[in-house]
Amino acid sequence: MIARVAAKAGFHEAGRPLLSAERRASVSAWASKCGWAIVSVGMFALIWELLWAIGLADPKLLPPPHVFLGNFVEQARNFNTAQRWQIGAGVAAGPTPWEAVGITILSSTGRVFAGLLLAAVGSIALGVSIRYSGWAERLILPTVTLLAPVSPVAWLPVAIFLFGIGNGPAVFMVFIALFFTMTLSTIAQIDAVDRNFINVARTMGATKRQIYARIVVPAILPGLLVVLRLNLFGAWMVVLVAEATGVGYGLGQVIMLARNTFNPSLVFFTITLIGLLGFGFDWLLRKLQARVLYWVPENKVIAGV
Repeated sequence: MIARVAAKAGFHEAGRPLLSAERRASVSAWASKCGWAIVSVGMFALIWELLWAIGLADPKLLPPPHVFLGNFVEQARNFNTAQRWQIGAGVAAGPTPWEAVGITILSSTGRVFAGLLLAAVGSIALGVSIRYSGWAERLILPTVTLLAPVSPVAWLPVAIFLFGIGNGPAVFMVFIALFFTMTLSTIAQIDAVDRNFINVARTMGATKRQIYARIVVPAILPGLLVVLRLNLFGAWMVVLVAEATGVGYGLGQVIMLARNTFNPSLVFFTITLIGLLGFGFDWLLRKLQARVLYWVPENKVIAGV
């Protein structure tokens, strides 16, 4: 009796969980992807180390991974940019190296996601409005198309004029870099919705508002979430540029500090952190896609590890 109850609960006699064949296959596939990801990154690092070992890579210009990753505390001290830019503050002032790295990462990450969220909400609302209303299309779409090709760097002086120095210009830069292209992407997604769905809804007496709320928006959601994932990388690129000039602390400021002090090890150390952050948040967004788009097969909406 106890054995049967344990089996129904997912445990066998030894108290260990019984995994179904589907679950084991899923775990095996996940482990395989992680293994190949480690092999891929490991091969890249190994080639870099070999080039250093045979003298083709100058350690002063291209320090190998074991150099810039080998002394975390020494590199992390350079992340104390918030205190360093204050007049009269000593090098040892402010948070510990670990705290400085955490504060810097959280600051840059917050700016990325604040700008990304504002751009996503605003672009979806504007894109749907443009296709919903003929007046909105005629009045707004030409301006959006005109501003979409403008480089985000060109908006940097505008961001500083409007928001001064601080978080404002960085968030604005991320927003402006993504907003116009995501608006055009939303319009393209709406135009690609199967017209048969809309015609069936009209036949059943659905109003225009109901068609957009219950057919168009759910239909474009998978494509928009994929676009959101891709724009996450663009957001990281833009926030580094904004932080390099308009913010007192952040990963962009660390990159600028490394450039000004000719510290290649700090450059590659920061690049590694940015890569890990981007990889991790991309993985989280893929999991969010799988949760939100529960009606779409996972292999059709999620790519990568």
